[in-house]
Amino acid sequence: MQTRDILGLGAAVLAALALPVAAVAQTAQAKAAVDAAKAAGIVGEQADGFLGFVTSAGDPALRSAVAEINAGRAQVYREAAAKSGATPAAAGASAFINAIQPRIQPGQYYKPNGGGWVRK
Repeated sequence: MQTRDILGLGAAVLAALALPVAAVAQTAQAKAAVDAAKAAGIVGEQADGFLGFVTSAGDPALRSAVAEINAGRAQVYREAAAKSGATPAAAGASAFINAIQPRIQPGQYYKPNGGGWVRK
């Protein structure tokens, strides 16, 4: 993928992520549950642009919240990919680099490509 294509994909993903919360299928309840789990070190951000579990989560409500947010992100990545001619996977990776990673707070976890969980 050329630099111009990557920049275009990044712009498409950023524009899609700027949509209202309802447009990315995320309820305030799911966001609050995931934000609390991130702060507790249970959930983290992955290089593919999706949320993942740092530790096993036995709480079905939290699993449901993560699934809800990941489904919304998947839709955004499909839409951004369709606009840019890239794949949804490339859109997710671009979202991680351009929109998600810069917002990871100190003490929260992220998982880079090919690596294990890292605490910021």
